[in-house]
Amino acid sequence: MNSTASLSLLGTEDAATVTTINPKGASSFLLIGDHAGNVVPKALGSLGLDDAELSRHIGWDIGIGELGALLAERLDAVFIRQTYSRLVIDCNRSPSQPDVIAAVSDATVIPGNTALSETDRASRFAEIHEPYHAAIAAEIARRDAAGMPTLIVALHSFTPAMKGALRDQDRPWHIGILHDGGDTTFAHALLDVLSDEPDLVVGDNEPYRMDLIDYTIPRHAYPERRLYAEIEVRQDLLGDAAGCEAWANRLARLLPTAATACGLEPD
Repeated sequence: MNSTASLSLLGTEDAATVTTINPKGASSFLLIGDHAGNVVPKALGSLGLDDAELSRHIGWDIGIGELGALLAERLDAVFIRQTYSRLVIDCNRSPSQPDVIAAVSDATVIPGNTALSETDRASRFAEIHEPYHAAIAAEIARRDAAGMPTLIVALHSFTPAMKGALRDQDRPWHIGILHDGGDTTFAHALLDVLSDEPDLVVGDNEPYRMDLIDYTIPRHAYPERRLYAEIEVRQDLLGDAAGCEAWANRLARLLPTAATACGLEPD
């Protein structure tokens, strides 16, 4: 990492902070990928990590970039996804959360995130975190102005096992639906239709619950009581193209069913 504070983090060779897939999508669903990318700005090198570390779950939500793109196509939905690694800055954390720029993640020390100056931190918020949330807010405002309903679906993935005090703890759920405040009607409807799938183990606020740590859904869905669900798919089920295709097909079938159960037309 370049330790010299600069006025700009992202240079001309860096990718845009946000990618919007299918920007003219007509569906009520607005798909969000907080952790869909694992790019690191060139000014930060590799944060002191090798490619293997950046490619595992600490760097991003494995499979979500591909799943979101496939779902956008199948549903004719807009998919807004983050480009940069959650280790650069976590866009699903508020500025007040200690792990918004994590010094350690799953026992891995992140050298590029230690001893940051206030200028270093501010540049990550100004050039990555804030533009990402501004893009989501702008899309919602556009849809409101056009009289389009918006049903927010945040896409995430989780590790098959979580390290415990004594051993790895297996997570049996294939998919989990997270919900907490705001209007949880759609989240519960989605839980119902998923629970009717005989081959699935479905988690209700598992493998962890939505709480004050989450930022994207509380920021964009709660204030206006917009319908939402945060979906977590187990990462080993999204580890290849076939897995992403299978889950895209399943969710493209079930998401509209859940929306209809709430009295909405999904497109």
